[in-house]
Amino acid sequence: MRKEICLKNNKNSVDDFWVLNCESEKKVSNTRFSSLLTSKDRDFLLSPTGNQVLSLSLSLSLSLYHVKVSNIEGKVVGLYFSANWYPPCRKFTPVLASVYEQLKGNGIGFEVVFVSSDEDSEAFNSYRACMPWLAIPFSDLATKKALNQRFDIEGIPCLIILQPNDNATLREGVELIYRYGVRAFPFTKERLEELEKEEREKHESQTLTNLLTNHTRDFLLGHPSHKQVPVASLVGKTIGLYFSAEWCLPGFKFTPKLISIYQKIKQLLVESKDEDFEVVLVSSDRNQIAFNSYFGTMPWLALPFGDPTIKSLTKYFDVQGIPSLLIVGPDGKTITRQGRNLINLYQEKAYPFTDAKLEFLEKQIDEEAKSLPKSVYHTGHRHELTLVSDGTGGGPFICCDCDEQGSGWAYQCIECGFEVHPKCVKAVNRGSIS
Repeated sequence: MRKEICLKNNKNSVDDFWVLNCESEKKVSNTRFSSLLTSKDRDFLLSPTGNQVLSLSLSLSLSLYHVKVSNIEGKVVGLYFSANWYPPCRKFTPVLASVYEQLKGNGIGFEVVFVSSDEDSEAFNSYRACMPWLAIPFSDLATKKALNQRFDIEGIPCLIILQPNDNATLREGVELIYRYGVRAFPFTKERLEELEKEEREKHESQTLTNLLTNHTRDFLLGHPSHKQVPVASLVGKTIGLYFSAEWCLPGFKFTPKLISIYQKIKQLLVESKDEDFEVVLVSSDRNQIAFNSYFGTMPWLALPFGDPTIKSLTKYFDVQGIPSLLIVGPDGKTITRQGRNLINLYQEKAYPFTDAKLEFLEKQIDEEAKSLPKSVYHTGHRHELTLVSDGTGGGPFICCDCDEQGSGWAYQCIECGFEVHPKCVKAVNRGSIS
């Protein structure tokens, strides 16, 4: 099934955030928060202690549990589209709550309004119990629907940032909170440009030593028996930072593949006497026993379990999901954040993961595609599949056969979107193969 997948650096630039929002800015032009968040029957929002079912009098209910929408005028407001039933929302909510409480604690004018996609009021109230901000009443379906349509909400969690004194609208609040935390406030273009400049300068001064060591440790763990391997011995090598954990099901599938590719790359380097390659496990395991068990299956190195560098690397590289494989070059600079996808696409041929090597591989695949049949039938699908490329309706996708990343050439079902790698096609002759 075709999905939006990027094979290069997946961080949006500041300009990307604002280019995406041009259409939304037109939609909210000359619109105040009151007209966005109220209805003909309601001029209030639910406070953090408000509930849909109350046994109090109406006047007491309004005074204790309702907040006038006019009270948030003049503040930066985040519209938080979320739902209790969706795990990524439950993961992001405490992150946003931490940022919100820090800003509020410092007296900063920031407010969040929850726009629920929950299925019933019980789930709505349960989810709101962990939220320190305001909410559209669950029963106000018309306002929630209007907000979803106005801001073209295609997925959750989504945090739309509205500025108080102009019509600027920023859609990527979730990414910015994950990436910068409280430092992202007030979410203006000028502030994001400052943060992007700081981040760029930090990455330009990046070295392998400052990535993998701290003031109490200058080594990694190796085999056998967790022997200490100096980080200094890796300087000048291409390094894969493998963010994973034993409990991660996608990691359970990808780790054996990475082990096989790692061993093939190491063998090729022995034969060619080229620069070396190493992988370092950056573990998210929940205890030492799980870490020992998982690391014991791997032929490479690891940061010690629970080392503070693990959290700093996860934040520094903005790792939002595992397994993830980042590639650091011999000069200590980041080559790509998409190592996992490149391994899936090119196996050991992806090494050393540079733009030049990837360009060569893409040209090679284009040449090989000339000999592929234009259409096939696949044993796992009833419709005819057509060979497509980036220029003919192709591009990044998830293979419906092996469930891994694909890009460029693919066999695609025009009728229903089924899509597979050319290498994964198990062809069957139905008299229509050309």
